[in-house]
Amino acid sequence: MKGGETFSTCEWDALAGPLRLCKAADAASGLPAAHWLEETRCAQWLDGLGPVIGSPTRRITASLLGKRLSFLMTGACLYAMSAYDKGLALTLDNTLVDARHDGRVWISSLPLRDLRTTTPASDQRDAWRLEVTTALFAGLLQPLWEVFHRVSGVPRRILWENTAVRVYSLYERRLATHESPEVRERAQADLHWLLAEASNEVFGLAYNPLAHFDRPPTPLPGTDRSVRVRRTCCFYYQASDPVEYCSTCPLTCPRPSR
Repeated sequence: MKGGETFSTCEWDALAGPLRLCKAADAASGLPAAHWLEETRCAQWLDGLGPVIGSPTRRITASLLGKRLSFLMTGACLYAMSAYDKGLALTLDNTLVDARHDGRVWISSLPLRDLRTTTPASDQRDAWRLEVTTALFAGLLQPLWEVFHRVSGVPRRILWENTAVRVYSLYERRLATHESPEVRERAQADLHWLLAEASNEVFGLAYNPLAHFDRPPTPLPGTDRSVRVRRTCCFYYQASDPVEYCSTCPLTCPRPSR
């Protein structure tokens, strides 16, 4: 597999803009993801973040930070993979965790120490995709979510559904409307693989969480919209003032047919 690829200006704008990828040297904040695996440190950092985001408990803080990190870490990595055939190294040592929040909204980014990428050989994309996604899910997210669970008590299933909904949104909204038909086709194939063919080992779990939380969209009464209703609540409403609910919250949306 080839390495050392760089991004074009257009590609970088897509990744650094809405998906918040940045060079670690240019980051305003961030601590190596590996440091978050130290339970004492992780607990202290979650407790310090709680008052900033209006969270009353460490469990809620862990869920909401996990939701933000899911967006940052899956977004840039999977978009680069599916849109550009370029693999970012989202590893514990290469990835920084940026938890900045201004008291109203998240302002954090995704700093990487090394932005060099890999690309698949012409007949090796399946093996390359397996490598990129296993590093992301089993190598980076699974260890982080396990520590978040241990130090806060937040259920693992909430952390993994936080991850799943970000992946669905990335593919079904952002990549599905990409201007390139080739990219749309490749992204559709990648999403199918993630949901239907990726082994449990890709996630470092005894099951595939993307498949587990996959539900068909449910129509919202009185609107022309349909949403994927979550199975678990992320606790966002408990850290908002006035109280707000996510658009896919199981506490407020109609129950899906299955």
